[in-house]
Amino acid sequence: MSLWKRISSHADCEARMAAYYDEKGLFDLRLCLAAWIEDRIMSEQITPNSAEQLERVALKFNEDLQQKLLSTRTASDQALKYRVVELCTQIQRTSALELYTHLRGGLQKELQLATEKSVATPGPSMPLSPYNMNNPAAAMVAAGGGVGVGGGYMDSSELMSVQPALGGGLGVIHNAVGANGGGNVTPIGMATAKVELYEIEHQILQYFNDFSTCGNSLKMLVQNYSYMLNSTGSPNAEEAFKCLMTEKAAIVTTLCRSYLCYEPLQELIISELNNWRRQQALAGNGAPFNESTLDQIQRCFELLESFIGHLLAAVKETLRVHIVNDEPELNNLLERVRSAQKNLVCAAFIVDKQPPQVMKTNTRFAASVRWLIGSQLGIHNNPPTIECIIMSENQANRFVTRGTQMDSTLAGQSSGEIQNCSSTMEYQQNNHIFSASFRNMQLKKIKRAEKKGTESVMDEKFALFFYATTTVNDYQIRVWTLSLPVVVIVHGNQEPQSWATITWDNAFADIVREPFMITDRVTWAQLSVALNTKFGSSTQRALTRDNLDFLYEKLQRDERSDYITWNQFCKEPLPDRPFTFWEWFFAIMKLTKDHLMGMWKASCIMGFINKVKAQDDLMRSATGIGTFLLRFSDSELGGVTIAYVNEYGSVTMLSPWTARDFQILNLADRIRDLNMLRWLHPSDTNAVPQDRDRAFGEFYSPRTGTNEPTPGYVRSTLHVQVRNTIGDNGSIIGTPQHPIPSPPQDSSMSMGNSGEFAMADFESMTNFVDVYKL
Repeated sequence: MSLWKRISSHADCEARMAAYYDEKGLFDLRLCLAAWIEDRIMSEQITPNSAEQLERVALKFNEDLQQKLLSTRTASDQALKYRVVELCTQIQRTSALELYTHLRGGLQKELQLATEKSVATPGPSMPLSPYNMNNPAAAMVAAGGGVGVGGGYMDSSELMSVQPALGGGLGVIHNAVGANGGGNVTPIGMATAKVELYEIEHQILQYFNDFSTCGNSLKMLVQNYSYMLNSTGSPNAEEAFKCLMTEKAAIVTTLCRSYLCYEPLQELIISELNNWRRQQALAGNGAPFNESTLDQIQRCFELLESFIGHLLAAVKETLRVHIVNDEPELNNLLERVRSAQKNLVCAAFIVDKQPPQVMKTNTRFAASVRWLIGSQLGIHNNPPTIECIIMSENQANRFVTRGTQMDSTLAGQSSGEIQNCSSTMEYQQNNHIFSASFRNMQLKKIKRAEKKGTESVMDEKFALFFYATTTVNDYQIRVWTLSLPVVVIVHGNQEPQSWATITWDNAFADIVREPFMITDRVTWAQLSVALNTKFGSSTQRALTRDNLDFLYEKLQRDERSDYITWNQFCKEPLPDRPFTFWEWFFAIMKLTKDHLMGMWKASCIMGFINKVKAQDDLMRSATGIGTFLLRFSDSELGGVTIAYVNEYGSVTMLSPWTARDFQILNLADRIRDLNMLRWLHPSDTNAVPQDRDRAFGEFYSPRTGTNEPTPGYVRSTLHVQVRNTIGDNGSIIGTPQHPIPSPPQDSSMSMGNSGEFAMADFESMTNFVDVYKL
């Protein structure tokens, strides 16, 4: 149920909000696009904290709103078409900022009213806890969110499927800074929950205890009913019948009220579980993830299962008191309670340890699934075996959206062959965890779909499908769940593009979707958070505002837009380059992680700065000749270059070094060998230049080893030199090379072929010249 539907269920709330929206003529808009407005505003990942930022957010909202209205005009309903035309006219009369702030303010008022109603009524149909506009998880609950994470639940005659939440778009709050933002951008983290789990647990216990008080009344009703059946000829039979009717009516009222209390609690907990799964997906991009929250969520699931189980038993017992032939209210309640219990049981079956999302064939991997209420149902006494297959996107889509039933042929529907694909669930008494671990799985073969257009195997998504069948109290239960999307590769060179697919999906997938639908464009604010999270987690230092500004310029090229498309991100080559933005970014990330992490963490590497700005910054530097900085190469994948002020006062750019070079001699040692490098230009504009040896000294390698060379040999070392030839643009011409001078000859030792030896061994070293010193 949407937030507006909950508000409109209370006449006084609806009247107050109608008057508020009518102040700007926006009431019809709020009605027509209720769900879209709630989702669009409540899921925003930026809190506007300045007038300029608020105006940008408002303009973007206005643009999206007009697109939404234009798409609605294609509907076949003529009345709706005319209404949309009127709405388009109305919003054109209202400034973007005024329209946005009024709608946003309205949602805040609605959430406040929802909270008040939840406190005022004993059987709440409103959210139970206070909310904040910038807590997407709470907003989801306020909007009536809550979809099962698992699959189906089947009794002896019927299988009911619950669509799983596959990834998602709700969860943490991102402090994203766009191209015009300020300060450092902190990697994505866990937001402070506005709906505390212990509060929900307390609420469940409170309502459960309130419900339990009807137990004595129900027992008395059953006794009186039995007595009436045995006393049909009694002169007081009619009076007893009336009393029985009154007692039963009171109990039915109590049961209905208890269910009304229970229902939003289940929605709330399932929404919290969805939020946990959202954090799990973001953790795939490197975001911090508090896995232990799942234990608190499990406790709430267990309490809910006890609650709904007792409620179901009470409804069935009440139905046995058969006084009248037709009891639609009680029968309807029975169906709703059964359905709620099935949804709860299925939602509790999840993947708690995800498999690797870039999965290489013939490589071992692990995963695990967990059932959050297994012990409550007694399933742990006869634990089921969990089976696993791999599904293509199309197979998963058919299964989820069409409610395909599980049967004995399901294993034959796998898109590949997985070894060690079954595991029996185990119950840990000390922590009540009921799970199945797959510790030694291996994907042997994969069946791929036919590719269309520019599609590649690195764009194709699969998922592991876990399922089980067990019996509880003569009911057959079948549950299933899907892992996060995975991309299957066979070669290491497929890894970069595969990670583009996974990074985009983890960051921007909706919490409820058809597998594995994903938007093809996002705002720069959203993408900057994802890039910062990925880079920061890999290299242990977040990107700065200037870094992100540089990345924004690189992505936008000559076009200025608030949106970045999937093609811009990883499909279209950068101007005058044979590689894409993602290939360039991924290569830098890998280089930094493998070879430059210490220096990157110490802010010795400026990195993301273009050549023109680097030259300008160096020419403005107060330390002048010998001042240098390190930047990532624009022209070579995974390259880092040094720009420095030469003896003539102009800027020289060294040819880039790559991982292959650093496997021979690390970056700090190369810098030590170049005496023209004296002062490290600061990456922070508020800092001052540092002496080279002070900045890089801790990263230097010892020049001489402690072990003596093998008798009969003389120790040699590698050194970097740069030739003096300077091009017109201040860059080194070609690869810096010059003849290696012969080492001085010791009178007791001859090494006549030293020059030939050096040239033969080091001709592959394209970016520096190595000098042997004896």
